[in-house]
Amino acid sequence: MLRKIILTFLYIFVPLAAVAGAYGAVEFYFLAPADPKASAPVMVDLTAEKGFKALAKELESKGLVRSSLAFRAIARMRKQDTALKAGEYELSASMTPEQILAKLVRGEMVLRRFTVKEGMRASEIGPLVEAAGITSRADFDGALADPALVLELNVPSSSLEGYLFPDTYSFSRGTSGRKIVTAMKQQFDAKWKPDWDARAKGLGRTKHEIITLASIVEKESGNVEEQPKIAGVFYNRLRLGMRLQADPTVIYGIQNFNGNITKEDLQTATPYNTYVIPGLPPGPIANPGLSALSATLFPEQSPNLYFVGNGAGRHIFSTNLADHNNAVNQFQRGGGVSAPPAQPSLPEQATPVPQ
Repeated sequence: MLRKIILTFLYIFVPLAAVAGAYGAVEFYFLAPADPKASAPVMVDLTAEKGFKALAKELESKGLVRSSLAFRAIARMRKQDTALKAGEYELSASMTPEQILAKLVRGEMVLRRFTVKEGMRASEIGPLVEAAGITSRADFDGALADPALVLELNVPSSSLEGYLFPDTYSFSRGTSGRKIVTAMKQQFDAKWKPDWDARAKGLGRTKHEIITLASIVEKESGNVEEQPKIAGVFYNRLRLGMRLQADPTVIYGIQNFNGNITKEDLQTATPYNTYVIPGLPPGPIANPGLSALSATLFPEQSPNLYFVGNGAGRHIFSTNLADHNNAVNQFQRGGGVSAPPAQPSLPEQATPVPQ
């Protein structure tokens, strides 16, 4: 009887134990996380050149999976070993092999961010992109300088200056400069309201001229409340044939500007020196934000022709040269920066801007 019991045990319970042990091994290597208590993120860079086998070994060496062989088996059983997307990933040892595989297949990469502030030049964006670790400045600047891309993005100029909308952007590492520039122009197009084309036409200006003037307004003041006032001053000057005489335009035309505008700079003819040229420069001098664009399309109606900084981030506006000179004398002593005086031989009163 005892012998029968022993044989029954061996025939029934030993195979069950073997099955249970095999299931435990499968769960340990295939289903369970390498370290359920892990919290620290681990970065993994999956390049196009890196093979799946090498990736699996890297995951094991970094403690993200218990067995590279088991991870490869899961992927191949699901026919996903060739479906992984190259990129930079943030993983954790607390994730199961299935969760890690799913993330790599979905392409849930780490996104790197950079912020373009209102009034930044196109040439200032490349260093931000490079510092974020997305692509090199040379790659980004190369896209900016590509005439074919300018044409493709429907920019009526030889430059994309002014059409790269100020915003916070997120891209994965390795995103090309061309793709980034395209996304920034698309963001500009999305922010440009449908009725603004008709508004620009009503002001007697092209869209490109509006963007150009908005960039000057942006560089003169980032104060949202004052931007319509400043835009109104420039419209009044343009209507009277007065030169804009805006320092930011002069600066834009100077290569390797050192921070100080000299008398010689003001007198040197460049396409952007509005002390010398009449009207608007040939294109934007920076990338204006939404408030500057709106202010330029809907300027404040006033007879003002002059403005001077009060040294506290605001401006004093004047309708005549005498008042303006008094304001300059008062606030320059306190460190204010003035808008340059217009030609005194021209009328001192301007026709109000239409609404």
